[in-house]
Order: sequence, then structure tokens, then C-alpha cells
Amino acid sequence: MAEDNRIRLPSGQGGLTRYFDEYHSKVSFSPGTVIIMVLVVMVLIILLHSLGGSFLE
Repeated sequence: MAEDNRIRLPSGQGGLTRYFDEYHSKVSFSPGTVIIMVLVVMVLIILLHSLGGSFLE
């Protein structure tokens, strides 16, 4: 009778989900590509800050 009153805990990894195992993106960038894109955006923002005011006058 004591065995029927046991509390059953869910099996697994303590509720932790590993999302990187479940989803694989079709689009991927190498780290070098990401750094180059960030640098391009930074240069574009700097150019717009320095030269952008003359376009609006």
C-alpha cells in the first residue's frame, strides 16, 4: 500500500531544455562575416553623423 502513495517526479534533466539540439537554422554566418557586417554598420553610422546634417539643410 505504501508504494501506491509515492510521488513521481518527471524524468529528465531537471526541466532544462537544450534548444540548440532541437532547431537548426538554414541561415548561418561565420564569426568573421558578423564582425565585418558590424564594422560596416559602424562606419555607416559615423558617416551619417558627420555628413548627414548637410543633407538636411
